[in-house]
Amino acid sequence: VQLQASGGGLVQPGGSLRLSCAASGFTFDDYAIGWFRQAPGKEREWVSCISENAGITSYADSVKGRFTISRHNAKNTVSLQMNSLKPEDTAVYYCAAHKSCSSWYIDYDYWGQGTQVTVSS
Repeated sequence: VQLQASGGGLVQPGGSLRLSCAASGFTFDDYAIGWFRQAPGKEREWVSCISENAGITSYADSVKGRFTISRHNAKNTVSLQMNSLKPEDTAVYYCAAHKSCSSWYIDYDYWGQGTQVTVSS
């Protein structure tokens, strides 16, 4: 089982990034995919989730209206489009898989390795 997060980088405030999560080794379209983030010295924070058939998407209040989650089951990928980025969005971003959407990180079965997002001028 593997989840590979990519697309992070350094961006100025107000800028955009698109993160991708590529999955392999399990039946991708049986699983919801969540994105979490963790800043230094802080707890892991739920960001967004998309159900296995993309019928349900949900977002943390801190990113609602700025981030958009989507998935492409034929390619076993999930994307997180991040717009209007703020310095407080700086963190390592992780994707994770679970049978249904949840905002609790302990619910998730499989995790990717994380990709760094830094928002700074």
